[in-house]
Amino acid sequence: MTRFPDPDVTPDGPAYEGRLLARPDDEVVDQGIGFDLGTLVSRRGILGIVGLGAGAVALAACSPLAISAATPSASATPTTTGTPTPTATASASAALPAGEIPDETAGPYPGDGSNGPDVLEQSGIIRRDLRTSLGSSAIVEGVPAEVTLRITDIASGDAPFAGVAVYAWHCDAQGRYSMYSDGVTGETWLRGVQIADANGQVTFTTIVPGCYTGRWPHIHFEVYPDAASITDAGNAIATSQLALPQAMLETVYALPAYDGSARNLTGVSLTSDNVFGEDGGALQMATVTGDASAGYSASLVVRVDTGTAPSAGAAPGRP
Repeated sequence: MTRFPDPDVTPDGPAYEGRLLARPDDEVVDQGIGFDLGTLVSRRGILGIVGLGAGAVALAACSPLAISAATPSASATPTTTGTPTPTATASASAALPAGEIPDETAGPYPGDGSNGPDVLEQSGIIRRDLRTSLGSSAIVEGVPAEVTLRITDIASGDAPFAGVAVYAWHCDAQGRYSMYSDGVTGETWLRGVQIADANGQVTFTTIVPGCYTGRWPHIHFEVYPDAASITDAGNAIATSQLALPQAMLETVYALPAYDGSARNLTGVSLTSDNVFGEDGGALQMATVTGDASAGYSASLVVRVDTGTAPSAGAAPGRP
């Protein structure tokens, strides 16, 4: 068992390694996983505590990539193969949103074992590029996108939530979900897990999702304490969805690969959507740069509060 020294006494209360204890009446060892990940002796020690293996450590060291910004063009030709050209690392100093990421439904197509299909038990699921099924080289059609999430823990003063595992999934350009939709139940594309680096960041190489009837285009994600926890959906400490901006979607949906999406988008709005409607997706709207030819870069700061219990509800219809 790891042994911690007694906290220091300061005018503002007990502290450990210069940080005030989140739970001043408890011992250092009982401050919670968020405090541990933000303040323990070293990143190597943290990873040992939360049970990450050597493979997860290597993944955590990968730097997220971003796409060069350009003005979207409705006449751009879609790119369906290759990876958008990386030009810079995602910023770790972006302004924090006003509140905790809203807990949202995982929908009826999570693939996390909670309703049957479970991709999180399959070999190779910890990966950056989501555009192929596991064990396949065939890239799913669609405009490329790099999606970066930066996770912080409110209970630890918004410290970067290094070492957490983030599972992301979404539909394809035609609105289908792998493992569930007719004709693609044997596919596992557009699903994968990344381990947050020292800045609390994960980046996925994927495509812009299509729009199906009744939902604003979105990307689902679940946050787990560590890589070992992903085999049980009940371990998720946050479940939410990322929204995409209308101007970018209208440009992408003018392309042949997204047939039907433009029509479906006209039938829904951020305020009428059954997930984002409460606040118009204020805390879930991604910042996006790029164009439909080279691809897009989308980023979102995700504030998780480990001091509160997750409260994601049941699926309100489709995800």
